[in-house]
Amino acid sequence: MTATLEPALADTWIRRWDAQQELYVADREERFAVIGDVVAKAVADTAAPVVLDLGCGPGSLSGRLARRLPEARIIGVDADPLLLALAATHYRGAVEFVDADLSTSDWIARVPDRVDAVVSTTALHWLDPDALAVLYRTLGNLVRPGGVFCNGDHLPSGEPELDALTKLVRQGRAERAGVTENEDWATWWAAIGADRTLAPLISARSERAISHHGSNSLSVHEHANLLREAGFAAAGAVWQSGDDHVLVGIR
Repeated sequence: MTATLEPALADTWIRRWDAQQELYVADREERFAVIGDVVAKAVADTAAPVVLDLGCGPGSLSGRLARRLPEARIIGVDADPLLLALAATHYRGAVEFVDADLSTSDWIARVPDRVDAVVSTTALHWLDPDALAVLYRTLGNLVRPGGVFCNGDHLPSGEPELDALTKLVRQGRAERAGVTENEDWATWWAAIGADRTLAPLISARSERAISHHGSNSLSVHEHANLLREAGFAAAGAVWQSGDDHVLVGIR
């Protein structure tokens, strides 16, 4: 069972999480809204849709989808006990959270065997290409025909000259949005690690040795090809800001 915390404590750390994430994704709220647009369209004719959020972390996307689609069952999957505890407390029952590791097949038995949509943001890049291909094949069987997979992440184009420009555009957008002085990832983790009230969860996280490499470096086109090979009828980017994309697969 996912641990719960004092609401005020969780709310404070979630606010700080949102701010540090905007340092890297200045258009983060728009990215969430675009994913919401795609999912809402896919489930428009479904009475009680089921949506999975893979690598949900502290529930940023899950919570926003729950507000937008109150009739939906939103299930967030992650293996980080600290982030799951923050999420479970902050979103107060609006989302179901599952403690499971996406790099194994164990998580599949913990979710419904048919879903209407699967989403993810800034998470699946840590899976090695072979593991990601396996995950996409799993989704090809899990998502119903007409359902969707949406992934928001920094994805390269595969062309070095263009990739250099998209990173330049990302930095320019961050400067114009006024987020360049936000707390960064390392500072946030150092600060929460020093919070003694969270010591048991920090220890649990350390025991799992949670660490991910930066990126599998797959391009947006390579992701789309893997989705088609996994059984999705169409796949490609529907939104881009610098190197940040929303990639969609239609089952």
